Amino acid sequence: MTPTPRVASALVTGCSSGIGMAIARCLLQAGFSVWAGARRPETLQGLVAAGCHPLHIDMCDEQSQRAAVAAVERAHGQVDVLVNNAGFGQHGALEETPLAAVRRQFEVNAFAPLGLCQLVLPGMRRAGVGRIVNISSMGGKLGFPGGGAYHGSKYALEAFSDALRWELAGFGIGVTVIEPGPTLSAFGEAALGSLSHPDASGSPYAALNASIRAGLEATFRGAGLAGASTPEDVADALLQALRSDPAPARVVVGDMARQLIALRRDSSDEVWDAMLDTMYRRPGSTEGS
Repeated sequence: MTPTPRVASALVTGCSSGIGMAIARCLLQAGFSVWAGARRPETLQGLVAAGCHPLHIDMCDEQSQRAAVAAVERAHGQVDVLVNNAGFGQHGALEETPLAAVRRQFEVNAFAPLGLCQLVLPGMRRAGVGRIVNISSMGGKLGFPGGGAYHGSKYALEAFSDALRWELAGFGIGVTVIEPGPTLSAFGEAALGSLSHPDASGSPYAALNASIRAGLEATFRGAGLAGASTPEDVADALLQALRSDPAPARVVVGDMARQLIALRRDSSDEVWDAMLDTMYRRPGSTEGS
């Protein structure tokens, strides 16, 4: 009697909406046993109805992460694919951003994803195979004013991924970074919500914060949406990466991301800063002039 082929398991974080939900659906349709994580599991009802396994994963709660990995390993022996998708964008001038908010940004976007890698890697090494996919951003390759905390966390995630890629290759484990540009998801609204006191009277960064807000609204609510990707675009790119051998180191998603990453790569710091001057109000003696 021919044994039933083993179904590969995929653990995906941040599945309550947007990119994470699209990834979970895409992998489910591709034949994976999908374990979908969210801080609020009640948001996963649609995915559960489709056939996903719900998990409570709070990126600021290590115990929930351990329990989630243990659940997948009990069912499958190991996590075959880890997709670190959960994240958000903290915005505002760095001087006025509380360090507690910066620490939370790094915890969710960089430290927790690394912690999940550490949890799944023993099982992957025993199996001699595995894939880790870290959802970064074009913001892991360039920086905009008011996004210092967010960009810093994504730069860190990319550095972790580069080190892991080399360290794990000999164990048969591939590591891929996905770098989307602006995407039609709840990310923009969350970013706007994190922009604390954008019009605070007397703030030396009031004009900058107003221009940050205007830029976010134009990108995620207005004309900028014409160049945005969809969550399904990101999910399709991820599935293609999983089907590629060897695992690609990086996959850029969206024309805007490709163009801006290339522009930053090919521009001097002075040229890049001059371009930013056309987009944002620079704080200081010239502000308001």
